[in-house]
Amino acid sequence: MMAIIRLFLSLFLLLPLSFAQGQVLLEEKNVDPLESINRPLFALNNGLDRFLVKPVAQVYHAVMPDVGERGVGNFFANLYDFNTTINALLQWRLEGAMQSGSRFLVNSTAGFLGFIDVATPMGIRPFRTDFGQTLATWGVGSGPYIMVPLFGPRTMRSGAGTVVDLYLAPQVYFVDDTRIRNSLFALEIVDLRARLLKAEELISGDRYIFVRDAYLQQRKVLLNDGVVEDSFLDSEDDDWDEDF
Repeated sequence: MMAIIRLFLSLFLLLPLSFAQGQVLLEEKNVDPLESINRPLFALNNGLDRFLVKPVAQVYHAVMPDVGERGVGNFFANLYDFNTTINALLQWRLEGAMQSGSRFLVNSTAGFLGFIDVATPMGIRPFRTDFGQTLATWGVGSGPYIMVPLFGPRTMRSGAGTVVDLYLAPQVYFVDDTRIRNSLFALEIVDLRARLLKAEELISGDRYIFVRDAYLQQRKVLLNDGVVEDSFLDSEDDDWDEDF
């Protein structure tokens, strides 16, 4: 797993991130200038999902009690609160940092390492951001939409953010055993895929286009702090507040 992460990091270090004053590399009306490359990579990911990830997720969902599945999901959401706290600070969003930091502290202690979400009933709602949004706040343009092997849909900016978020994950620093750390990453992927099993039924038409447009819209919503815009197919640009 760490070898894959290093490969992913190397890929994005070779890609230009100096988009002056938030200039986006793709044309405004072309959300997918690399489609000829992205579609084969999507087919590769789809094959891996069909024959490996999805079957494992189906078994996991079948044998794991609902309470256990919720607990695992809560555990990883709690780890994400740690990342969110750091990114909120980097964005100078102090209220969000306090909110996510409070959730992490409360759930990590009273919630038994986050397996039980006790923060939400206390009125401490989730606050979501990531390093992709941090880059957007710093004026980095989104870059083209790309399909990354194993990691799925990204833009240049959110992909670079994913690399940083992987290295900001608390398990990287607090879990010394590499096998346990990699097992946690694998479990997170399986748990996420299990939670998407029902949502998969919503996919219709061209699967590639559906996934692409859904991802770009999700990134826009994140950057806009949950405000949904009318246009579904606009490219993500610097007015959104930007993540398996």
